[in-house]
Amino acid sequence: RGIMRSKARLTYTQVQDAMEGRPLPDIAHLIEPVIKPLYAAYDSLLRGRAARGTLELDIPELQVVLGETGKVERIAPRRRFDSHKLIEEFMIAANVAAAELLEAKRARAVMYRVHEPPGLDKLEGLRESLGALDIKLAATRSLKPHDFTKILSNVAGTDRAQLVSDMVLRSQSQAVYAPENQGHFGLALARYCHFTSPIRRYSDLLVHRALIKAYGLGVGGMDEAEKASIKEACEHITQTERASMDAERKSVDRFTANYLSSHIGAEFSGKINSVTRFGLFITLDESGADGLIPMKSLGDDFYVHDEKAHAL
Repeated sequence: RGIMRSKARLTYTQVQDAMEGRPLPDIAHLIEPVIKPLYAAYDSLLRGRAARGTLELDIPELQVVLGETGKVERIAPRRRFDSHKLIEEFMIAANVAAAELLEAKRARAVMYRVHEPPGLDKLEGLRESLGALDIKLAATRSLKPHDFTKILSNVAGTDRAQLVSDMVLRSQSQAVYAPENQGHFGLALARYCHFTSPIRRYSDLLVHRALIKAYGLGVGGMDEAEKASIKEACEHITQTERASMDAERKSVDRFTANYLSSHIGAEFSGKINSVTRFGLFITLDESGADGLIPMKSLGDDFYVHDEKAHAL
């Protein structure tokens, strides 16, 4: 139902290098007519994002690098370019457009991507924890995404940045798929669907089929049985998404354990990211590996756990 005319098949790195003045010879001719206009559109979307006041959480993604023998050579944060962010902003714009188009036709079956505001209990816990660090959180009922982003900006570059980021992340609700629109708190958007093209998720497929039906675009539209079971589909896809995320985390954990098994006795720098009554959770700087230092291994001493101050 649409034709995409591809100007080039480029990687994120190639586009980033081209914008930074290091284009490959065979794509240099694309900088002015294609790549620069894309970045100009991206700049406009960024201004809109800033005006909305989104929640800007920096969550590093780990990259496991395997050698020729299949053994893990290193684990490091994946590099994140403006070219990555550019595509993400275009996808968000497409997702919003899909939701608006379905609402314009008063479609009865819409699969929204919903991210609700944090619950009052989590916010109260976050307020107490931040208060122990002399960081104030605004009144609970008036909190907006940019209030959290402002806190994160104020501690950026300090030794507390990761701790505060983890606190804010843990206070947030988990995003779900739902047939009722409740907005997307993190992105500060009134309506949002998962529509990403090319289709990657089953939720994308259902949104495409809903659009086909709503706008009379031919065969393949959502049928009445699917419309009637949209709530069950939302619940099922939410569950399978979480199972997928859990599997991904466990896979990285296994690779990380394999990598560190050949470094027994080595010393690494790391940061304390959580303090409990039974020990300290540490994240290593080099590999991003998480681990527990049990209380009993902290030396022959007596410790009192101050939960609010995140301290022993």
